[in-house]
Amino acid sequence: MRLPHNAAILVADGRKALLLRNEGDAEFPNLVVEHGEEWPNPADRDQKTDAPGRAMSQIGGRQSTVNEVDFHQQEEDRFAAETADLLKREALAGSFESLIVVAPPRTLGELRKHYHVAVSEKLAGEIDKDLTGHSIPDIEKALIAA
Repeated sequence: MRLPHNAAILVADGRKALLLRNEGDAEFPNLVVEHGEEWPNPADRDQKTDAPGRAMSQIGGRQSTVNEVDFHQQEEDRFAAETADLLKREALAGSFESLIVVAPPRTLGELRKHYHVAVSEKLAGEIDKDLTGHSIPDIEKALIAA
């Protein structure tokens, strides 16, 4: 993938986001971190205080477990919505002309739900990979190879 000069690149997952800018050119990108954010998000079991609820069926007297909310996933979805809001503010402020979003499939889907029209108009590409744990040179290589 060619990265235009001054393009914004969002590398995110469910709890970490990096907003990068290409200060190089399309052939030799030079990504610089403009904004970084990480939310603590403990495992679901560490966020719950009770065991799953039980429900009795009126017919046959059977018990079953009530489906519970996955608090960890709920927090990851909330983080994706907040990250999409950051993109909206940046797009409306004219901070970038083109945007590339790199995120795991689930996070990418959640981000798409919250894209503002201004973000969608500037979206140049999406890559469904988790690169948040990679170094900037490794991110550059992955983007060029995509």
